[in-house]
Amino acid sequence: MTDRHTMLHFPMEHRMADAARGDGDAAYDLGICYQTGTAGVAIDLIEAHKWFNLAAVSGMAAAQDARAEVASAMSARQIATAQAAARAWLGSLHQRAA
Repeated sequence: MTDRHTMLHFPMEHRMADAARGDGDAAYDLGICYQTGTAGVAIDLIEAHKWFNLAAVSGMAAAQDARAEVASAMSARQIATAQAAARAWLGSLHQRAA
């Protein structure tokens, strides 16, 4: 697992690229950034939920807990938006791979 303090030294683009390659740790790190407003991004619970969801899909148990925590502060509509964004992200990866 990535050292969360070290992660802040990597540009967001690198973590996005890592997440695009299926790196669950990178997706989790992105979720943390959007949940807490670190690494130069504003707090965005929809984005945080999306990234935690993607990390959870990769099998990361901590991401499931983080996703539930974020969801507790979101409306049903926001959760649905985050889930749709996660599906779209996965869909775009499958299209690139084809």
